[in-house]
Amino acid sequence: MSLLKVENLSKSYQEATGRLEVLRNVNLEVETGDMIAITGESGSGKSTLLHLMGMLDKPDNGAIYYSNKKIEMKDRKISEFRNKTVGFVFQFHYLLEDFTAEENVAMPMFLASRNFKKSLGKAQKLLKALDIYERRDHYPNQLSGGEQQRVAVARALINSPEIIFADEPTGNLDAKHSEELIDLLVELNKIKNHTFIVVTHNLEIARKMGKIYILENGVLRVLE
Repeated sequence: MSLLKVENLSKSYQEATGRLEVLRNVNLEVETGDMIAITGESGSGKSTLLHLMGMLDKPDNGAIYYSNKKIEMKDRKISEFRNKTVGFVFQFHYLLEDFTAEENVAMPMFLASRNFKKSLGKAQKLLKALDIYERRDHYPNQLSGGEQQRVAVARALINSPEIIFADEPTGNLDAKHSEELIDLLVELNKIKNHTFIVVTHNLEIARKMGKIYILENGVLRVLE
């Protein structure tokens, strides 16, 4: 049974000159423990696909299944399901500037459990595991870009999601910190069996993943 299954997914947007077809009948199956890269040129629809699979947007046509259960975006509990099922790491870390690193990490678990002490405890464990515990009391503007992204990864993991989506997670990092971050994700996949789908335009990064797909002209295919 697939963890995530996408069937004939299509998405388009209305523009001044007409409708722009971004995704055309996209199909994808993801198993637990997969490490998948989705690559393609800028503007090819990679982020759009990620947002659809992560239930941040809805498709025009097609279906998305988690553990054989079809996702209905009109479900009143979709936000709760998303918070428990998926984690996100974005190009821009989107950390809350008025909160410390550990508070940023704890926030999704606190929203789900309303137990701040338990959430902080889990946040501290993750920060230790990601080798950034000593920066736990620092605010985002006191952290380097690489440190901010490690905090963002910890935040994505705190609710023990079934799958983590990373959208150009190295886009704002230099070469050294980019390599460190990707190596961290690969290590989490190998040691903890976390499932990752990573969107990147960088083929060098994509080749570190177990499976590589390319999105061209709205069509997703395996990259040979």
